[in-house]
Amino acid sequence: MDIKRRTRNLYTKYGTSCPFQLAKMFHITVLILDLPGGIKGYCQRVFRRKFIVINRNAPEDEQRFICAHELGHTLLHRGMNHYFITRETYFAVGRYENQANEFAVKLLTCAEPMEHGEPLEWYLRRCGIPPEMDKFYF
Repeated sequence: MDIKRRTRNLYTKYGTSCPFQLAKMFHITVLILDLPGGIKGYCQRVFRRKFIVINRNAPEDEQRFICAHELGHTLLHRGMNHYFITRETYFAVGRYENQANEFAVKLLTCAEPMEHGEPLEWYLRRCGIPPEMDKFYF
């Protein structure tokens, strides 16, 4: 799966790398709600309608990254459900999380060129990438 090419194609076709706008174009409803504790967000499909739910208590930049991450799940892992995978299969959930993280990083950076001489860390922060996600840029 070539995630970099997939995100570039999305950006080229739709003219945006904003996960909220792309979700709207794909008819995915984004809800920002109060979620318990460590839940940052999740995606769900109910009666053929797709939803991305984001924790209202997360900072705005983080909400953007969470939306991109969940959009990655929606577009890359159709028909997969985290709870089903962990309870009913022997699949490695980490693999799907890594792919969604890579999708989010590549999507959020594809519209912003790196300035000449700009350190990678500054570039990624400017694009809204959390520090722990830097490894998914490569």
